[in-house]
Amino acid sequence: MLKDALDRLYTAFDHPESALDPVQIVRRYPRVDDREIVAFIAAGLAFGRVASVMASVEAVCAVLGDRPAAFVRSFDPGRDARSFDHIVHRWIRGRDLAALCWILRRLVEEHGSLENAIASGLTDADAHVGPALEQLAAAARAIDLTPVYGRPVPASPGVHYFFARPSSGGACKRLNLFLRWMVRTDGVDPGGWTKIAASKLIVPLDTHTIRVGQCLRLTRRRSPGWAMAAEITAGLRALDAADPVRYDFSLCHLSMMGACGWSAPHGNSRCPLREVCRPRRRRTTSTSTRPARTRNRL
Repeated sequence: MLKDALDRLYTAFDHPESALDPVQIVRRYPRVDDREIVAFIAAGLAFGRVASVMASVEAVCAVLGDRPAAFVRSFDPGRDARSFDHIVHRWIRGRDLAALCWILRRLVEEHGSLENAIASGLTDADAHVGPALEQLAAAARAIDLTPVYGRPVPASPGVHYFFARPSSGGACKRLNLFLRWMVRTDGVDPGGWTKIAASKLIVPLDTHTIRVGQCLRLTRRRSPGWAMAAEITAGLRALDAADPVRYDFSLCHLSMMGACGWSAPHGNSRCPLREVCRPRRRRTTSTSTRPARTRNRL
């Protein structure tokens, strides 16, 4: 019954214009080498209000030009870093974006592509992409950032925010979102990669996925993080072992659009999953208006 309901929801959202989302920008790029660069940057900036995310990604793409991969391969910090100075997204500054281009250049130089850089850290024995993300983060954080930040390099440079580590316990939402976009191919996700199986993906955990995951009893955990993301993914894998993350976009945007009634006065009257929704009773607190405040946020 749950699978039937989720399949119907997936079908309803499985077209390019079903919801405003930064993946719409990623789909503009027909070349895979360009797409993976734009996808990494767009996923890395996917936090905050959707309109703000879209504006920031568009601003970065304007700097990258028509061939983002070529821009990154030839990126020179001394010549190009200041091109990003006008861009600010929450706590990310232009210098952090320049540092990201520098790191991406170094990774592509070593591996030939971002796909190779990530796939090199994944083995057939790995149940999911966690080890590959761990290796990617370690390699990125080891790159000398002096050419961008100068001396001394900040103890916690902003660019490291783009390279979260599963071992830290965080959900690594933005990296998992990037992988979803590049590995899967359907009406929403453009795909393009062939070396990582969709079965190994992990749900990009955020406020909306947590809310719906708890409503559907896909997780018993209360604290967000890698363990919760893995648990929700395991629940979805039981429904579709080959492609568990196929449901992510529709579940996330169901909540973003306000259909999920978690702690909302209207309850689940607007939710297309109400027949399979089993939210646990929560204490009545001032957080009952939280869904309205988090709507349209990534």
